[in-house]
Amino acid sequence: MSDVQSKIELRKRLIDEIAALPTEYLSDSDEWLFLRVTSLKEFNAARNIMVYCSVEREPDTHMIAQAALSTGKTVAFPYCYRGGIMQARIVRDLSELKPSMLGIPAPSDEAPMISPEELDLIIVPALAYDYSGYRVGYGGGYYDRYLSGVRAYTVGIARERLMMEKLPKEKHDVPVKCVITESEIRSI
Repeated sequence: MSDVQSKIELRKRLIDEIAALPTEYLSDSDEWLFLRVTSLKEFNAARNIMVYCSVEREPDTHMIAQAALSTGKTVAFPYCYRGGIMQARIVRDLSELKPSMLGIPAPSDEAPMISPEELDLIIVPALAYDYSGYRVGYGGGYYDRYLSGVRAYTVGIARERLMMEKLPKEKHDVPVKCVITESEIRSI
């Protein structure tokens, strides 16, 4: 079986596993992930960060974004175009996020853009991570394209129960530099 095929099957299995996670576990996990991310020296030193807007049962990033805004950081969220193109666009308040492509809240296409070179830290979404910093995302390839040339410190946040020993990977996959779970901060 090819890595592409195994990723497709794994993605389906992970979506089912995420749906079955108990609500109490999700709440506890969100709190621990928030505490670990905001304790990172790279987070605290960052002036410009990009964070994704979590939806449904994804690790909650709203608290992280709010903490960054309240400490005066420039906070950007992804703005996606068809064809796999993504930009980082700045918000001053989370209320500026509105449902966009695929219903995921995003800044307006008129929000100020920040270049990838200006970002100090990027929080990268995934269904699951492995211990080498590779991820299984939703399959659009937006982040792999975006991350291929950034110097920013990249952080994956993952629920401990969804961590994998080793994920299938393709040549274009870009690992993050750090994976955070409820119980650990793992630099790669």
